[in-house]
Amino acid sequence: MNTVKTVGIIPARLASSRLPRKLLLNDTGRPLLQYAWEAARQARSLDAVVIAADSREIADIAAAFGAEVELTGEHPSGSDRIAEVVARRFRDWDVVVNLQADEPDLAPEQIDRLVQLMRDDRSAEMATLAAPINDVETLTNPARVKVVPALSGTALYFSRQAIPFSRDQSAEMLLERLAGDPSARSPWLLHIGMYAYRPATLLRLTALPPSPLEQLECLEQLRALDHGIGIRLAVVDHAAAGIDTPADYARFVARRRAA
Repeated sequence: MNTVKTVGIIPARLASSRLPRKLLLNDTGRPLLQYAWEAARQARSLDAVVIAADSREIADIAAAFGAEVELTGEHPSGSDRIAEVVARRFRDWDVVVNLQADEPDLAPEQIDRLVQLMRDDRSAEMATLAAPINDVETLTNPARVKVVPALSGTALYFSRQAIPFSRDQSAEMLLERLAGDPSARSPWLLHIGMYAYRPATLLRLTALPPSPLEQLECLEQLRALDHGIGIRLAVVDHAAAGIDTPADYARFVARRRAA
């Protein structure tokens, strides 16, 4: 048992606009949701892993593959769904980790790195991860969220735009130059949508109304920055691929069958 009592919670929602019922797709022989749960179970830093399900159908399937499940009410976001479970069971724990149900290639060691941020700095209220961006397609895609770090190790800002802006040379030229230097690191970071919170911080955040920056960019993490809550940031080597479209899922199935 860890000295810092930590729970990982996976919010699981049945509806999905671009890929209907994606968490229950099972072309590999296992529902998509099960992969994120299995990865979380491998993380050494988590004392418990819970699936926060919005429907009896998801709850029953998750229970069938062995998961601990909490059935929740309707919520506007995964964070709100997690907050319901935290208020019910985990108020007195040290750290809550918000894990994405649609990231089957989630790396357990990245979960451990995230939790370590909260262990190393007991004053930290939140933490998250990022990975270098090395291609223009990712950099310019508004669906891929970028984060700018401060020298202090916290996040300065998150955006759907390509930030920071490169004034003196194009992003294409800069990335091409960096590709030829193995010791160089991209100035752009891709946000990895995994968060660690203190329980009280999560409950406070989800009780607040959406903030101006959050509404403008449609990025929930900006609510924390708008209200002066610092977010610790660690950079890891790569980001897991999320499953948002039929093509994403087809590529995932092909990778699994080829493994």
